[in-house]
This record gives sequence, C-alpha cells and structure tokens, in this order.
Amino acid sequence: MDMQSKIKQAIYDLESDLVTWRRSIHQEPELGFVEYETAKKIIRVLKDTELSLKTEVAKTGVVADLHIDDNLPILALRADMDALPIQEQNEVEYVSQKEGVMHACGHDGHVAILLGTAVILDEFRDHLDTNVRFIFQPAEEGPGGALPMIKEGVLEGVNSIVGLHLNTDLPTGKIEIKDGPFAAAADQIHLEVLGEGGHGSAPHQTVDAIVVAAEIITALQTVVSRKLDPQEAAVISLGKIEGGYRHNVIADCVKLKGTVRTTDPDIREDLPKKIERVIKGVTISHNADYDLGYKFGYPVLMNDSQLVNYLVRILDELVELEGVDRVKKPSMGAEDFAYYCQDVPGAYYRLGAGKFPNYSYPGHHPRFDFDEAALKLGVMTFVETVLNYSKNKGKDS
Repeated sequence: MDMQSKIKQAIYDLESDLVTWRRSIHQEPELGFVEYETAKKIIRVLKDTELSLKTEVAKTGVVADLHIDDNLPILALRADMDALPIQEQNEVEYVSQKEGVMHACGHDGHVAILLGTAVILDEFRDHLDTNVRFIFQPAEEGPGGALPMIKEGVLEGVNSIVGLHLNTDLPTGKIEIKDGPFAAAADQIHLEVLGEGGHGSAPHQTVDAIVVAAEIITALQTVVSRKLDPQEAAVISLGKIEGGYRHNVIADCVKLKGTVRTTDPDIREDLPKKIERVIKGVTISHNADYDLGYKFGYPVLMNDSQLVNYLVRILDELVELEGVDRVKKPSMGAEDFAYYCQDVPGAYYRLGAGKFPNYSYPGHHPRFDFDEAALKLGVMTFVETVLNYSKNKGKDS
C-alpha cells in the first residue's frame, strides 16, 4: 500500500472517533468565550500526540503546533468552537444537554475535523514538508474570537491559513469556493429617532417619532436600490423596532436596530455616510432629531487567489468528494475568519454536509444537524491541503 493509501485508510479508521468527538461536543455546547469544557476535550485528544500545545489563548482558545523544520513554511488550519443561544429541537441521542444552547452551525463538526486532521498529520509527520498550526478559536458567532487570537500571536510566522464550513444546503462532499470576496462584511445600525410626544388626538402639537421612523425605514431601502451600482452586492435590513407607550399616546422616541452587509471594502466605507444622509434628510423634514450609532463588525472575507487555485487543483483530485465548484457570487453571511485573511493569505471554503430529509435544515435553525459522513471528508481536505502545500502552493492552476 502506497503512502497516500495508508493515510486515507487511517482517516477511515478514525471515523468512529470523529463521530464520538463531534457528538460529545454537541451534547455540551458552550457560547463564545466560555468554551471551557470544549477546550478540555480538545486538549485531552491532543495530549496523546507530539504536538506542542498552547491553551487559554484569547481566554478559551487552543493552539497546537506540528513542527517539522525551522526552514519550512507554516500553514495554519482553523476551526471555530462556539455554539448558539438556541433551544435544540432534534430528537437524537446526542441532543444538547444544555437548556437554550445548541451547536446549530456545525462548529462541533469543525472541531472534530481539525482534531482528526491533527491526529492524522501527527501520525504521518515524517512525510510532511511543512509546519502546521492548528487553531481552535472561540466566539465566531460573537463577539468574535479571531481578532483577540491574532492579538495574542496565533499568526506569528504563519505563511497561509485555511478554513472550512460545513453546509447543509450542499450535498455531502460538494465543495464551494471562490477567490476574492467570499463572505460579506457585517455592520450594525443603532438608531434612535427623537420626536416630541403628546396626545393621539392632537398630532399637530407633536413630532411623531413612529411616523418619522416609518419613513426612514422606507427611505433606507433606496440606498441600495438607487445609490449603489446594481452590479454590487449590499443589504440593509432593519430587524428590530421599539417605540411607543400606549394606543393614544404619540411616541417621542423610536429605537431601531439593523444590519448592513457589503462585499466591497470601498462601498463598506462609504455606506455609513449615505445612510446618515437619508436619516438626516427625513428627520429634518419632520423637525425631528436622531442619534445614530454605526458599528463596524466582521470585514469582507477575501480569499487569496493563488491559495484558491491551489485548493481547487488538489481537492478536485479527491475522488471521495462530489466535486469542487468555483462559485461566482459571495455569501452575504459573515465570518470572522476574514480577520486572518487581512494579515496573511487565506482561503475559506464550504463543504457540503446535507442529506434529505434529516440534514437539510439551514444553519441557526433549532433542528439543524448534518451528515456525519462529511467529517472524514473534511479531514481528507485538510490533510490533502497540508501534504501538497510546500511544493505546490503558489502555482497557478
């Protein structure tokens, strides 16, 4: 049996462990920056390897290094660890044991995949020609763990970084990737519309904050439809509105919260001015006032073109997969893996884990689950990425 076949057989032999690790983490989900038990489970597995470990990175993160030679590059692989504040509705033996918290976005699978990759690569370290850093990151779902980990040095010496996300809207084994923008920036609007209250029978004596807010909500939709190039992708969605006291009292204040999604960094920088111009114009016309808070969140995730070309070339040769698609449009979802890509060349891809009917619910749904056959495929993609990295990365496909 050649070495490639031995490695693949080792991955198949590890499949039951992958499922066990994933289900254990699924049963004990933890929110961002409190993934203490998850970190312990990661450490427990990695202590049986020869990897050097660093714990409590950005509070709960774990970093493991597989060092081959100082003269070789370092390729980083990342998995997020955190769960979501959702009550699970699945009826499975590994259902969440924590009230109101569940792994509804596949991060339990991401951890299992990266653990499996670490175990396999440690076993076959004599056949590697690159150093590998395994990054287990907290708090991707918020408030964001990538930036704190970067500040604590996880990218020091790293030449490239690769990550994946399990997706149930793709059939198991299908991969989607693109160069350039792959996921949107996600920013927040916090707006207070300030009017003057009064009796519902005498609106002429008031400045009705609800009417002003309603006009702002409608007017903001023209920012994307009339003030941006229609070829560009952007979304302004107001998801929360709060105001008023009772049926016959005109409100003096309305609070709104929303999200702004963009895939172009230049448009992202310009949108706050366009948004405020609309808000200011509407409030002036009604003799109202406003208080606008605009919070920049995760940036646009920009995949490195050379790294994407490399991944497409090597992953397309994995017969176990269902093919690699270079998609044309980015996702309007956000991902804090984007911060890593701002510092070093990075590439992020989606790995299908969907299978009707049990594994077809989308992420963040209370019945989200995924096809566990994708776990070994995820390990294969990471392992293949590492095995070919030093000698092949950078060649155009």
